[in-house]
Amino acid sequence: MEEVLDRKRALCLLRIIETGSVRGAAEVLELDPSAVSRAVAKLEEDTGLTLLERRGRGVVVTDSGRMIARFARRQQDLHDTFLAEVNSLKSAQRGHIELVLGEGFIDLVFEPVLREFLVAHPDATYNIRVAGTEEAVRCIREDVAHIGLVFQPPNDEFLRSHYSRLAPIRVHVRKDHALARRRSALMLADLAPHQGAAMVESFGVRKHVQAAELDEHVTLKRMLVTNSFKVLWEFAARGLGYIMTPGLVALEGAQFAALVSLPLANPILNNSRIHVITRAGRPLSPVASTLLRRIVKALPLVALSHEPCEGAK
Repeated sequence: MEEVLDRKRALCLLRIIETGSVRGAAEVLELDPSAVSRAVAKLEEDTGLTLLERRGRGVVVTDSGRMIARFARRQQDLHDTFLAEVNSLKSAQRGHIELVLGEGFIDLVFEPVLREFLVAHPDATYNIRVAGTEEAVRCIREDVAHIGLVFQPPNDEFLRSHYSRLAPIRVHVRKDHALARRRSALMLADLAPHQGAAMVESFGVRKHVQAAELDEHVTLKRMLVTNSFKVLWEFAARGLGYIMTPGLVALEGAQFAALVSLPLANPILNNSRIHVITRAGRPLSPVASTLLRRIVKALPLVALSHEPCEGAK
């Protein structure tokens, strides 16, 4: 197989699978789409297999194509491992790092880790992508990002968790909200009569809450759905209703000092975790490995906010 599987042509097939189209692969590889098509056609000729099926204006990867892609990815991993080992003999000051994390994790890692790291590694380049759990996991699986900091990722053989930590979901409301008078852990039924806001379904927090709703046979009202944690916290701070999220973010402003955090009784919500992940089997460059170690070392020292807000939540 190594004699007929040209690495550059196999890379074209991999990028088609990752992007979903020949044009998308061409943009990533900075090639003309016709060059990508010719590369895959030659790969089909070399292997004697049909790797792509043309349907209308698009293409669909065959089972043979996916098999070739898996083999090519293993080859790529071996190649990357070799380069990483060579680079490890050199200075770990250069390189490029792709980091993906939820909006609520920005303050959790920027000041404790990233600010100092960026100052110490000025010759490296960085891309920090903010995304929900589904998008973050996709970025890690498809090698779009090197390191991810995500809330409750799915069990997946392609993901490697380097660190996990409990991050219980709490209810957050203003001090003058009716729920703030409760002195015991809340059931979801206690929230049902009230208006609330929630993240969109691609976020791990929302999926976790939905699992608890099924567990307790409760359907919560949602006046507002958003993909922004900032919007979520503003909803609660303005007295519009309750929100449910871990106390991970730090928000500045007098309005947030009026918020309180209330515990929930459901064990599903009390056992949620944050994870630091990479793709299993993917070698990281020395500079990316250094950042990964810094994040894993710093997170146990960072306090999660679950107490009543005093300008930080």
